[in-house]
Amino acid sequence: MQTAQPLPSDAPAQRPVKVRIDGISKHYGPVEALQPTTLEILAGEFVTVLGPSGSGKTTLLQIISGLTEPTSGRLFIDGADQTHVPVHRREIGVVFQNYALFPHLTVAENVTFPLQMRRMAAAVRRAKLEAALEMVGLSELRDRFPRELSGGQQQRVALARCFVYAPSLILMDEPLGALDRKLRETMQIEIKRLHRETGATIVFVTHDQEEALAMSDRVCLMNDARVEQFGTPQAIYQHPRTTFAAEFVGISNMLRGTVTAGGDRLETPDGSFAIPPTMRATAASGTPGVLIIRPEHLEITTAEDATIQGRVIDSVYAGSETRLLVALPSGTVVTVRRAVMPAGLRVGDTIGLSWAPHHCNFLEA
Repeated sequence: MQTAQPLPSDAPAQRPVKVRIDGISKHYGPVEALQPTTLEILAGEFVTVLGPSGSGKTTLLQIISGLTEPTSGRLFIDGADQTHVPVHRREIGVVFQNYALFPHLTVAENVTFPLQMRRMAAAVRRAKLEAALEMVGLSELRDRFPRELSGGQQQRVALARCFVYAPSLILMDEPLGALDRKLRETMQIEIKRLHRETGATIVFVTHDQEEALAMSDRVCLMNDARVEQFGTPQAIYQHPRTTFAAEFVGISNMLRGTVTAGGDRLETPDGSFAIPPTMRATAASGTPGVLIIRPEHLEITTAEDATIQGRVIDSVYAGSETRLLVALPSGTVVTVRRAVMPAGLRVGDTIGLSWAPHHCNFLEA
């Protein structure tokens, strides 16, 4: 069984701990939906829980919200043990993927619903409604019903309904999953703005790596019902701690081989390559390992200056960049990413590639 995950070493500057997950696990019969997990989320942080389907991210969110009881471990919010506190007593805001709006209520009625449930005075409800609608830009649509709104407008209503009673902890379960790409990007900016203006702690679940990198203070990457890596987007992208992290977050080129006797090089089917000096202490002679190079760190060079050579097998134009797929002698295909490619380069050409030692990572396989 997986042991409890240690607290992250690359956490941002210390702030009060908002949520502490202490050895939490969840079983459904023989199925382990969440292995024992320990981590801390700081007050005011935007933490994204990222991972493929079945990785445990929704289970973790449901345990924080109170919709699911853990099998073991304890959950603390603002220092208080909330492990067995029912969901309606946790004062947590939740935004779902399907918005969960009341179809028979207007925008204004949907937004003020949580205020009515808390029996706030009418004057207070009106003031909070006005502020919430202005915050999401829906003041002029207050009398419309959900069926009369676009997907993006419905999502804004769901956000306003969540933010209107100012919860200090907000959980979002893939709230942008049903939107098209352009609208998703617009709503990402809106959610970041709301987070900045309100100072709320947000835990945001997604399977979209670009969304996680763009929005988060820290990313909790999950795989196989456990935390794979927890850190800043930059740390996870630039210094993945596992091959799964390297492959799931962004594109990674991987050269697999065996560490040489000196512990300073990796022998692969495509040649012998230097292991970065700062990582040689982890490279035990004779053990399998992998060098990881991001596409933007591969340089196109002349044959004389090349660390390795390969044949261009495809070219993908993506507007702001072009990606070359290059087959190495062993058959391994690597990706090269450039804003501007050398003039005259064509599919079928043989090119040289090189990289700076500090731009690659080494992991034991």
